[in-house]
Amino acid sequence: MRLFSIFISAFLVNNFVLAKFLGICSFLGVSKKTETAKGMGLAVIFVMLLASFMTFMVYKVLVFFNITYLSTLAFVLVIAALVQFVEMVIKKTQPSLYKALGIFLPLITTNCAVLGMAVINIGEGYTLIESMVNALGASFGFMLAIVLLSGLRERMEENDNMPLAFRGLPISLITAGLMAIAFLGFSGLKLGGI
Repeated sequence: MRLFSIFISAFLVNNFVLAKFLGICSFLGVSKKTETAKGMGLAVIFVMLLASFMTFMVYKVLVFFNITYLSTLAFVLVIAALVQFVEMVIKKTQPSLYKALGIFLPLITTNCAVLGMAVINIGEGYTLIESMVNALGASFGFMLAIVLLSGLRERMEENDNMPLAFRGLPISLITAGLMAIAFLGFSGLKLGGI
């Protein structure tokens, strides 16, 4: 039950993008097309899961040597290495997706959602399994948010009746704000132990 609560909490209640406002740069930058949003979502899922596993292990080493003050630096280095790996894989296997993601793929390195995940896992004192479940929920929540916004943005692009001042980023920001308000409705969920 606790693992399910952690997952739902990260997925809906404490959605990284819409409740914690982490990872906004890639959320707004890559959400113009649904295909690129799905690709970014999958990349974030992969990176968050691997980063959670690796940062958990690195933190245990830091605790062993009593140098936990280096945790942020170590986490950033681990995440940067993982993103470079993901970038190379996508470049080789999906060149069109690599080109579509552009600068936003390397931005996963500095995506505060990925670093935030590592810090939250350590701060909450999660076990390895709990950390992985939290990362899975948070990354699926990120993918849900970015794919929803991309679908809405594609529909808005087709609308010719929208005032000129609202087209593009302004209506995207308004839409993201309304999505965040909608996700506040999940904050009333009673999750045992969370």
